[in-house]
Amino acid sequence: MANLSYSSGPAVPLIEGTIPDVLEATQSRYPDCEALVSRHQKLRVSWRQLKERSVETARGLWAIGIRPGDRVGMWSTSCAEWLYLQIAVARIGAVLVNINPAYRAHDLRHVLLRSRIKVLFMHASDNRADYVAILEEARQGEHIGLERTVLLGSPEWDEMLARGIPNLPGIVTSPYDVVNIQYTSGTTGRPKGVLLTHHNLINNGYLIGRRLKATHEDRICAPVPLYHCFGCVIGVMVALTSGATLVMPAAQFDPLATLEAVHEERCTAIYGVPTMFIAEFEHPRFREFDFSSVRTGVMAGAPCPIDLMKRVVNDMHCSELTICYGQTESSPVLAMSDTGDSLETRVTTVGRALEMTEVKLIDPETGETVPVGRQGELCTRGYLVMKGYDGDPEATARVIDSEGWLHTGDLAIMREDGCYRITGRAKDMISRGGEKIYPREVEEYLHTHPKIADVYVFGIPDARLGEIVGAWISLKNGCRATADEIREYCKGQIAYFKIPQHIRFVNSFPITANGKVQKYLMREFEVRELGLEQIAAAATA
Repeated sequence: MANLSYSSGPAVPLIEGTIPDVLEATQSRYPDCEALVSRHQKLRVSWRQLKERSVETARGLWAIGIRPGDRVGMWSTSCAEWLYLQIAVARIGAVLVNINPAYRAHDLRHVLLRSRIKVLFMHASDNRADYVAILEEARQGEHIGLERTVLLGSPEWDEMLARGIPNLPGIVTSPYDVVNIQYTSGTTGRPKGVLLTHHNLINNGYLIGRRLKATHEDRICAPVPLYHCFGCVIGVMVALTSGATLVMPAAQFDPLATLEAVHEERCTAIYGVPTMFIAEFEHPRFREFDFSSVRTGVMAGAPCPIDLMKRVVNDMHCSELTICYGQTESSPVLAMSDTGDSLETRVTTVGRALEMTEVKLIDPETGETVPVGRQGELCTRGYLVMKGYDGDPEATARVIDSEGWLHTGDLAIMREDGCYRITGRAKDMISRGGEKIYPREVEEYLHTHPKIADVYVFGIPDARLGEIVGAWISLKNGCRATADEIREYCKGQIAYFKIPQHIRFVNSFPITANGKVQKYLMREFEVRELGLEQIAAAATA
């Protein structure tokens, strides 16, 4: 397909096994090497211990009634129990459902109804929220088939382990079984459950690790959350397949804890979304820490400003920093830069197709592959494509075509060297600090406000977060409201990152001749009105 925007990553053998199979192989090679350092829990776990604790957790799950195919929810910040459950659930053929700890009653109710979770693991509270109270509110009104909860860090967890059966029954699992459901706004509609298999997750982690040249001698500082694919795949699965140590600095992102972890643990790799790196640089104690151990890392989750990447390379000693691009539906990474790529390539593109991954750019109207150098919608195919959206074949059919191509909804340009530059989104997805937000779900919630007649949500450029959530609101006749009143209505009901940061009250919206609202004109207006022209024009990877 010369001169067309198509590429296929190099062919390599894929891992044909399950998550417990890979853990068994890794712990047999590096039994006494550290698998996990959870600094906020003051916990160090070797690969042998990780296997033992995951088996113990699996026996406890079986004792409380979890069987193959059951859904087990994990609604928590990062902790060692996350890994124990991720592996234990896979061991007994069940399915782990990741739930964002920022979710509040409205979001949580939606996930509980759609996912059919049988048991939910959670903390009672932390410095951000009372999770027990949020769950109680989420369960009101509609029947939710949640049978029980288990509080982490409480006697309930210990009691479950104590009840564990002596030996697990023989359970046959396939690498192609669904093992994980991650909720994402996807490219259409409200948050949907992405069905991911052992094969998806293991091999994506394995191939990312190859690009990073990760080995058992590496120590990965991962301040990214485990509920997100960045943490549980680019973090956990890279470590699991390479034998590298996963270092968790804190339960939630803390710039000082991250800097301390790199310094004290002598980390060789550092992960983060752009906003995390910015926060680390801006910390007043940044210059106190030694980054000489750092070799590589991953920046992903949002467009990477060129100047920021240069700072990470130079000021964090991270000469082999890479950029990853993808989405939850692609397990998540489909393209990635190489550690040896020039700085120019790493700051202006998202690299090339990963091994065993096909990528093409198509004309969104005709479906034809576009020539090199021309913008098109990015599509991918291969082992990495999700099995589908949970219980939603129609939504699945809208993003995976009859030939197996996943349509990402992102626009890109392919260079002659096979590198891709992301140029925008075919859909109006908002990317705020690594969190993907679909405007329609925010609009649907705001439409429940008694004073709102109509509302449209869109992204506004932001120097720190990449984008923030903006909303134009038309009020019902005779009604008055303030921006703070609208935001207060959202608090505790939708995740904090979905709450509109900028609100404008209007009498009408820009529309086309056939009545379609033109959100890009709203965005352009706000860019001019707020003086964001330079930020909007900033070059990003």
